Amino acid sequence: MKQTEKVKTLKRCLKFLFCVSLSCAFAASAQTANPGAAKVEDAATNPVAHVRDAMSWEFGPFVNWGMGVGNRSDFKFLWAGFQVGKPLTPVIPLGKLSGQFELGGNIMPLWQAYTPSPHEQTFSYQGQTYVAPVGGGTFYGVAMTPVILRWNFLTHSRRIQPWFQGAGGLIYTTHKFPPAQLVPHGTPGGTSVFNFAPQGGVGLHYFVKPNRSIDLGVNAVHISSASLGDKNPGVNASVQIQVGYTFWK
Repeated sequence: MKQTEKVKTLKRCLKFLFCVSLSCAFAASAQTANPGAAKVEDAATNPVAHVRDAMSWEFGPFVNWGMGVGNRSDFKFLWAGFQVGKPLTPVIPLGKLSGQFELGGNIMPLWQAYTPSPHEQTFSYQGQTYVAPVGGGTFYGVAMTPVILRWNFLTHSRRIQPWFQGAGGLIYTTHKFPPAQLVPHGTPGGTSVFNFAPQGGVGLHYFVKPNRSIDLGVNAVHISSASLGDKNPGVNASVQIQVGYTFWK
Protein backbone atom coordinates (compact mmCIF):
# COMPACT_ATOMS: atom_id res chain seq x y z
CA MET A 1 0.00 0.00 0.00
CA LYS A 2 2.77 2.40 0.97
CA GLN A 3 4.69 1.45 -2.16
CA THR A 4 1.61 2.19 -4.29
CA GLU A 5 1.20 5.62 -2.67
CA LYS A 6 4.85 6.42 -3.35
CA VAL A 7 4.39 5.51 -7.03
CA LYS A 8 1.29 7.68 -7.26
CA THR A 9 3.12 10.58 -5.61
CA LEU A 10 6.03 10.17 -8.01
CA LYS A 11 3.64 10.17 -10.97
CA ARG A 12 2.03 13.36 -9.72
CA CYS A 13 5.44 15.01 -9.41
CA LEU A 14 6.39 13.92 -12.91
CA LYS A 15 3.12 15.27 -14.28
CA PHE A 16 3.68 18.56 -12.49
CA LEU A 17 7.23 18.88 -13.85
CA PHE A 18 6.01 17.97 -17.32
CA CYS A 19 3.34 20.67 -17.18
CA VAL A 20 5.86 23.26 -15.97
CA SER A 21 8.33 22.29 -18.70
CA LEU A 22 5.58 22.43 -21.32
CA SER A 23 4.51 25.89 -20.15
CA CYS A 24 8.12 27.12 -20.34
CA ALA A 25 8.49 25.67 -23.82
CA PHE A 26 5.33 27.45 -25.01
CA ALA A 27 6.54 30.70 -23.50
CA ALA A 28 9.96 30.36 -25.17
CA SER A 29 8.40 29.52 -28.51
CA ALA A 30 6.10 32.53 -28.27
CA GLN A 31 9.10 34.81 -27.72
CA THR A 32 10.99 33.20 -30.58
CA ALA A 33 8.02 33.53 -32.91
CA ASN A 34 8.01 37.30 -32.41
CA PRO A 35 11.55 38.36 -31.50
CA GLY A 36 11.16 41.74 -33.16
CA ALA A 37 8.84 43.10 -30.49
CA ALA A 38 11.36 42.48 -27.71
CA LYS A 39 14.24 43.84 -29.79
CA VAL A 40 12.36 47.00 -30.73
CA GLU A 41 11.51 47.63 -27.10
CA ASP A 42 15.10 47.04 -26.01
CA ALA A 43 16.46 49.29 -28.76
CA ALA A 44 14.06 52.06 -27.82
CA THR A 45 14.66 51.94 -24.07
CA ASN A 46 18.36 51.04 -24.03
CA PRO A 47 20.06 51.51 -27.44
CA VAL A 48 23.56 50.99 -25.99
CA ALA A 49 22.74 47.57 -24.52
CA HIS A 50 20.80 46.64 -27.65
CA VAL A 51 23.71 47.06 -30.09
CA ARG A 52 26.13 45.56 -27.54
CA ASP A 53 24.09 42.39 -27.04
CA ALA A 54 23.35 42.08 -30.75
CA MET A 55 27.05 42.63 -31.60
CA SER A 56 25.81 45.01 -34.29
CA TRP A 57 27.78 46.26 -37.28
CA GLU A 58 28.53 49.99 -37.24
CA PHE A 59 29.21 52.15 -40.27
CA GLY A 60 29.07 55.81 -41.17
CA PRO A 61 30.87 58.97 -42.33
CA PHE A 62 33.28 61.08 -40.28
CA VAL A 63 35.38 64.25 -40.47
CA ASN A 64 38.76 64.86 -38.78
CA TRP A 65 40.33 68.20 -37.98
CA GLY A 66 43.81 68.24 -36.47
CA MET A 67 47.02 70.09 -35.79
CA GLY A 68 50.65 69.19 -35.35
CA VAL A 69 52.46 69.28 -32.02
CA GLY A 70 55.96 70.52 -31.16
CA ASN A 71 58.07 71.46 -34.18
CA ARG A 72 55.02 70.76 -36.41
CA SER A 73 52.62 73.05 -34.54
CA ASP A 74 52.19 75.11 -37.73
CA PHE A 75 50.77 72.06 -39.58
CA LYS A 76 46.96 71.69 -39.89
CA PHE A 77 44.98 68.71 -41.18
CA LEU A 78 41.53 68.02 -42.66
CA TRP A 79 40.45 64.44 -43.34
CA ALA A 80 37.07 62.91 -44.19
CA GLY A 81 35.92 59.40 -44.93
CA PHE A 82 33.83 56.38 -44.06
CA GLN A 83 34.34 53.91 -41.21
CA VAL A 84 33.05 50.41 -40.48
CA GLY A 85 33.40 48.12 -37.45
CA LYS A 86 32.10 44.89 -35.93
CA PRO A 87 32.36 43.60 -32.33
CA LEU A 88 34.01 40.17 -32.34
CA THR A 89 33.34 39.15 -28.74
CA PRO A 90 30.58 39.37 -26.15
CA VAL A 91 31.33 41.40 -23.04
CA ILE A 92 34.54 40.14 -21.40
CA PRO A 93 34.48 40.54 -17.58
CA LEU A 94 37.59 42.42 -16.44
CA GLY A 95 36.28 44.37 -13.49
CA LYS A 96 36.25 48.10 -14.20
CA LEU A 97 37.83 47.39 -17.60
CA SER A 98 35.05 45.02 -18.69
CA GLY A 99 34.09 45.50 -22.30
CA GLN A 100 33.81 44.23 -25.83
CA PHE A 101 36.54 43.88 -28.46
CA GLU A 102 35.80 45.36 -31.89
CA LEU A 103 37.68 45.25 -35.20
CA GLY A 104 37.22 48.05 -37.72
CA GLY A 105 38.74 50.09 -40.51
CA ASN A 106 38.22 53.25 -42.52
CA ILE A 107 39.01 54.92 -45.82
CA MET A 108 39.59 58.65 -46.36
CA PRO A 109 39.19 59.90 -49.96
CA LEU A 110 39.78 63.41 -48.60
CA TRP A 111 43.18 63.93 -46.96
CA GLN A 112 44.70 67.40 -46.78
CA ALA A 113 47.62 68.88 -44.86
CA TYR A 114 48.18 72.61 -44.62
CA THR A 115 51.83 73.57 -44.08
CA PRO A 116 53.70 76.92 -44.19
CA SER A 117 54.31 78.31 -47.67
CA PRO A 118 57.68 77.53 -49.34
CA HIS A 119 60.39 79.45 -47.55
CA GLU A 120 64.10 79.48 -46.71
CA GLN A 121 65.33 77.70 -43.61
CA THR A 122 68.62 77.40 -41.75
CA PHE A 123 70.12 73.91 -41.62
CA SER A 124 73.09 72.47 -39.76
CA TYR A 125 75.37 69.74 -41.14
CA GLN A 126 78.64 68.52 -39.56
CA GLY A 127 78.96 71.67 -37.51
CA GLN A 128 78.29 73.97 -40.46
CA THR A 129 75.11 75.99 -40.97
CA TYR A 130 73.60 76.97 -44.29
CA VAL A 131 70.35 78.38 -45.67
CA ALA A 132 68.31 76.39 -48.21
CA PRO A 133 64.80 76.54 -49.68
CA VAL A 134 62.09 74.35 -48.13
CA GLY A 135 58.87 73.23 -49.74
CA GLY A 136 55.41 73.81 -48.30
CA GLY A 137 51.82 74.72 -48.98
CA THR A 138 48.75 72.44 -49.16
CA PHE A 139 49.23 68.71 -49.68
CA TYR A 140 46.51 66.45 -51.07
CA GLY A 141 46.11 62.70 -50.81
CA VAL A 142 44.07 59.70 -49.75
CA ALA A 143 44.44 57.48 -46.72
CA MET A 144 43.14 54.30 -45.19
CA THR A 145 43.27 52.69 -41.77
CA PRO A 146 42.83 48.96 -42.44
CA VAL A 147 43.19 47.90 -38.80
CA ILE A 148 41.38 49.61 -35.92
CA LEU A 149 41.48 47.66 -32.65
CA ARG A 150 38.80 49.13 -30.39
CA TRP A 151 37.70 48.32 -26.84
CA ASN A 152 34.10 49.29 -26.04
CA PHE A 153 33.79 49.71 -22.28
CA LEU A 154 30.87 48.09 -20.48
CA THR A 155 28.61 50.92 -19.35
CA HIS A 156 25.26 51.25 -17.58
CA SER A 157 24.44 54.36 -19.59
CA ARG A 158 21.60 53.99 -22.06
CA ARG A 159 22.92 56.71 -24.38
CA ILE A 160 26.71 56.87 -24.10
CA GLN A 161 29.16 54.15 -25.16
CA PRO A 162 32.82 55.05 -24.39
CA TRP A 163 35.79 53.39 -26.10
CA PHE A 164 39.53 53.53 -26.63
CA GLN A 165 41.50 52.24 -29.60
CA GLY A 166 44.81 51.65 -31.32
CA ALA A 167 45.19 51.67 -35.11
CA GLY A 168 47.58 51.71 -38.03
CA GLY A 169 47.09 53.61 -41.30
CA LEU A 170 48.65 54.28 -44.69
CA ILE A 171 48.75 57.69 -46.44
CA TYR A 172 49.45 58.51 -50.09
CA THR A 173 50.02 62.14 -51.13
CA THR A 174 50.40 63.59 -54.62
CA HIS A 175 53.68 65.23 -53.53
CA LYS A 176 56.30 64.07 -51.06
CA PHE A 177 55.19 64.76 -47.49
CA PRO A 178 56.14 66.37 -45.20
CA PRO A 179 57.86 69.21 -47.06
CA ALA A 180 61.64 69.16 -46.78
CA GLN A 181 64.69 70.83 -48.24
CA LEU A 182 64.36 71.33 -52.00
CA VAL A 183 66.95 69.69 -54.23
CA PRO A 184 67.92 71.13 -57.66
CA HIS A 185 65.07 71.81 -60.11
CA GLY A 186 62.64 72.40 -57.22
CA THR A 187 61.87 68.74 -56.52
CA PRO A 188 61.07 68.01 -52.87
CA GLY A 189 63.72 65.69 -51.50
CA GLY A 190 64.24 63.56 -48.44
CA THR A 191 60.66 62.43 -47.86
CA SER A 192 58.09 60.15 -49.52
CA VAL A 193 54.63 60.10 -51.12
CA PHE A 194 53.88 57.09 -48.88
CA ASN A 195 53.64 57.50 -45.11
CA PHE A 196 52.45 55.34 -42.23
CA ALA A 197 50.15 56.56 -39.46
CA PRO A 198 50.22 54.60 -36.17
CA GLN A 199 47.71 56.12 -33.75
CA GLY A 200 45.68 55.75 -30.59
CA GLY A 201 42.73 57.55 -29.06
CA VAL A 202 39.58 57.69 -26.98
CA GLY A 203 36.00 58.61 -27.76
CA LEU A 204 32.32 57.84 -27.38
CA HIS A 205 29.10 57.15 -29.22
CA TYR A 206 26.10 59.23 -28.17
CA PHE A 207 22.86 57.54 -29.25
CA VAL A 208 20.34 60.08 -30.49
CA LYS A 209 17.81 57.31 -31.24
CA PRO A 210 17.81 53.50 -31.68
CA ASN A 211 20.59 52.34 -34.03
CA ARG A 212 21.83 55.91 -34.64
CA SER A 213 24.65 57.71 -32.85
CA ILE A 214 26.77 60.84 -33.04
CA ASP A 215 30.43 60.01 -32.49
CA LEU A 216 33.20 62.07 -30.91
CA GLY A 217 36.85 61.03 -30.69
CA VAL A 218 40.35 62.37 -30.07
CA ASN A 219 43.33 60.59 -31.63
CA ALA A 220 47.07 61.10 -31.34
CA VAL A 221 48.56 60.33 -34.78
CA HIS A 222 52.22 59.86 -35.73
CA ILE A 223 53.12 60.22 -39.44
CA SER A 224 56.30 58.61 -40.70
CA SER A 225 57.66 57.28 -44.00
CA ALA A 226 59.65 54.56 -42.17
CA SER A 227 62.70 55.88 -44.07
CA LEU A 228 61.22 55.24 -47.53
CA GLY A 229 62.80 58.57 -48.47
CA ASP A 230 66.40 59.68 -48.03
CA LYS A 231 65.35 61.19 -44.70
CA ASN A 232 62.43 60.63 -42.36
CA PRO A 233 61.46 63.98 -40.79
CA GLY A 234 57.81 62.91 -40.38
CA VAL A 235 55.25 64.46 -38.05
CA ASN A 236 56.13 63.10 -34.63
CA ALA A 237 52.74 63.91 -33.17
CA SER A 238 49.44 65.45 -34.19
CA VAL A 239 46.11 65.68 -32.38
CA GLN A 240 43.03 64.81 -34.44
CA ILE A 241 39.45 65.57 -33.37
CA GLN A 242 36.93 63.29 -35.07
CA VAL A 243 33.17 63.83 -35.48
CA GLY A 244 30.99 61.21 -37.15
CA TYR A 245 27.53 59.75 -37.52
CA THR A 246 27.02 55.99 -37.17
CA PHE A 247 24.34 53.62 -38.37
CA TRP A 248 24.04 50.33 -36.44
CA LYS A 249 22.75 47.14 -38.04
